[in-house]
Amino acid sequence: MSSSLEAASLTADDLVTGEAVALDLPAASFGSRVVSGLLDLVATLVTLFFVTILMTSLSSGTDEALFWASLIATLMTVFLVIPTTLETLTRGKSLGKMAMGLRTVRDDAGPISAQHAFVRSLIGFVEIYTFFGAPAFFSSLLSERGKRLGDHAAGTYVIRERFPLRFPLPAPMPPHLADWARNADIAPLPTAVALGVRQFLARANQIGPAASAQLARTLADQVQPFVSPAPPPGTTPEYFLAAVLVSRRERDLARIHRENELRRRLVSRG
Repeated sequence: MSSSLEAASLTADDLVTGEAVALDLPAASFGSRVVSGLLDLVATLVTLFFVTILMTSLSSGTDEALFWASLIATLMTVFLVIPTTLETLTRGKSLGKMAMGLRTVRDDAGPISAQHAFVRSLIGFVEIYTFFGAPAFFSSLLSERGKRLGDHAAGTYVIRERFPLRFPLPAPMPPHLADWARNADIAPLPTAVALGVRQFLARANQIGPAASAQLARTLADQVQPFVSPAPPPGTTPEYFLAAVLVSRRERDLARIHRENELRRRLVSRG
């Protein structure tokens, strides 16, 4: 997308769910992340102390190779296994984040997986414990979303949870395109494209007429390959984009309703 299109899409505090639904989720402040990190640091060092005592007692009286193996196992458990497991089971929370009301999410605002948590823990060991937090500190300062190196590598982002969500109003279906949209074959749009369309429709009245028309044409060209047949002749790009977005939303809601109904029937029969 062009730079003007990017400026018309996401703001610094916008996130997108895996279904391309834009949410106005404020980023975690630098101070809250620092406090959260310090709490996690204290919890990790305390855990390391007790796990080291346990491993040492179990490996006492054994040969040197077993001692070093137990030491490596201790470090892996404390710095990788425990943080990865905790963030995976809590869907993005560590002890420090729980205390500060923070959560780690993917860049598209979906919940993180074990892979995301593992990458964050692995990079975190290097940037926080090996280099005393200096890379994480400067990376968070330079990133407009407060990302440390582990977040950049994992494709994650830390948000605040304790705030009211503000959902943008969905675009309405253009009445003269309702029949066409109902019968058209409209495939799911890529997340970036769906986001651009949604943000453009929500903010089109804030953009100048010339820029708005250019952005609409650019987005319509990106959406067209996913739609068949083409809209009726004379349809403006703005109306075309609105009809596609509303139709996809209605179809996704209908699919979710069918899946929930099927799940309810299967559970009731069981």
